[in-house]
Amino acid sequence: MLTNTFVLYLSTVLIWGSTFIAIPLQLGEVPGDVSIAYRFGLSALVLMLWCSLTRRNMRFGFRQHLWMAGQGLMLFGFNYMLVYQAAADITSGLIAVVFSTIIVMNIINGALFFGNRMPRAVIGGAALGLVGIILVFLPEVRALDADGATLRAIILSLAGTFITSFGNMLSARNQASKLPVMQTNAYSMAYGALLLALIAWGRGEAFVFEATWSYTGSLVYLALIGSVLGFGSFLTLLGRIGPERAAYCMVLFPIVALALSTVFENYIWTVEAIAGVSLVLAGNLLVILPKEKLQRVWRIFRPPAVRPTE
Repeated sequence: MLTNTFVLYLSTVLIWGSTFIAIPLQLGEVPGDVSIAYRFGLSALVLMLWCSLTRRNMRFGFRQHLWMAGQGLMLFGFNYMLVYQAAADITSGLIAVVFSTIIVMNIINGALFFGNRMPRAVIGGAALGLVGIILVFLPEVRALDADGATLRAIILSLAGTFITSFGNMLSARNQASKLPVMQTNAYSMAYGALLLALIAWGRGEAFVFEATWSYTGSLVYLALIGSVLGFGSFLTLLGRIGPERAAYCMVLFPIVALALSTVFENYIWTVEAIAGVSLVLAGNLLVILPKEKLQRVWRIFRPPAVRPTE
């Protein structure tokens, strides 16, 4: 059980960390809302084909579809639309700083909606992670020009993060109601893609397609790996360990993005970034390790007790 949980956790972090390289390739000739609709429309199609081939039940009642639609609008619709709009005015690094607050939001929402306890290890790990991610992106925070456009982008990012947290609560509720993750994701992504397509159509945006290797390749990667596998792993993890612990992936995957950026974009590590990554990893241990293992780690690294001299 613990091994499977670790695999889900690691898969989510590595997959979503790698999407930071692919997302910028989607920005250009095709409007953002249209690109997101393409992404989740393709993801939904692939998932539905898979469910059909594996003969999974795809028949659900009207109320169940309403809950799946709610999950789709929150996790695969409004949140992405707001974050893509914010990306026009602030850097992805600053968005990552803002998005990392989902840990706190999930802890609070989990307590409000499900009466979940807030373990001290999770709260401590969340605090370490937030401080760490701010240290990692401190140069971008310092360079922030607090004009009207920037403030609007930060508000959009916070709103998108809160909507994502609410979507996490809906997913936890759906899994608690025995809605299967794979089929729920298929319908939810279809509902999210439909919403974004309708918004794009209402805005008069053109449904064009950029027939280049970079755009098509990044779209397929984001749809199949980032969405089908990434969200499948994350939402399964969420149902297994709860939204509070699962949300820590949101802090860790920007670190993976930085590692890839070091290789492909010549990212330069600073003392603050190294300290920040260390705090994120320490917070990660607090959040994901069981209490017994944390106590074992503490016994290894704690300083020896000093006995008073007689």
